[in-house]
Amino acid sequence: MAEQETHLDGLQQVLDYRFKKPGLLQQALIHRSFLHENPQVNEADNETLEFLGDAVLGLAISHLLLRQYPECNEGDLSRLRSAIVNERELARIAQDLGFGDYLMLGKGEELTGGRQKTSLLADTLEAVLAAIYLDGGLDAAIDVIKRLFHAYLDIEQEQHPLRTLDKDYKTQLQELTQARFKLTPVYSLDAEEGPDHDKTFHMSVALENRVLATGSGKSKKEAQQEAACKALDVIGRQPDPDD
Repeated sequence: MAEQETHLDGLQQVLDYRFKKPGLLQQALIHRSFLHENPQVNEADNETLEFLGDAVLGLAISHLLLRQYPECNEGDLSRLRSAIVNERELARIAQDLGFGDYLMLGKGEELTGGRQKTSLLADTLEAVLAAIYLDGGLDAAIDVIKRLFHAYLDIEQEQHPLRTLDKDYKTQLQELTQARFKLTPVYSLDAEEGPDHDKTFHMSVALENRVLATGSGKSKKEAQQEAACKALDVIGRQPDPDD
């Protein structure tokens, strides 16, 4: 394990943070599959650090967003945080930092592509942030998070999620499904009820004939928007097809 600590020098350089207790960083990179196959190793896995890191990251991003965008209301700030703190974006950052090269995995997890798995990379980033918090305190963690998430916090960056807040749900859904699945959502009128002056429309949205969600409203557009909003939540819970 001493060799592993030396190997982690490169990751500390990438993080621009030097651990006083490098064992914390080492623990953050140990997947439970490694300990399962190496019971002689007297170490803990990264699951408890992941739990703590989720809270540290949420607090840090909330703090940074509130400081940078004091004019935003609670709803917009919550939507911004959700757009930033999600599995896909965390995995992208972890992959860019090369976390996959440092993970300690069991052979089974290795053979199934664990070093590239979205969920595993995202969890590891949270664990590493928790390790920084335990090693250097909240200010140190916020400093690292600010550097790692600068593209999401800088409004001038093209990928900043604030740029999508003014887009309606149908537009957001279409952009997401085309990017992830190379498909365009299709809306269908399922039913309409009520008198002509007070109708209620029921719409559904589907991808390749699979219904993602349904919505209702006093106009077809309103019903489509509700269906698209629900569909965004559904897709957000699904694994990426490239994983």
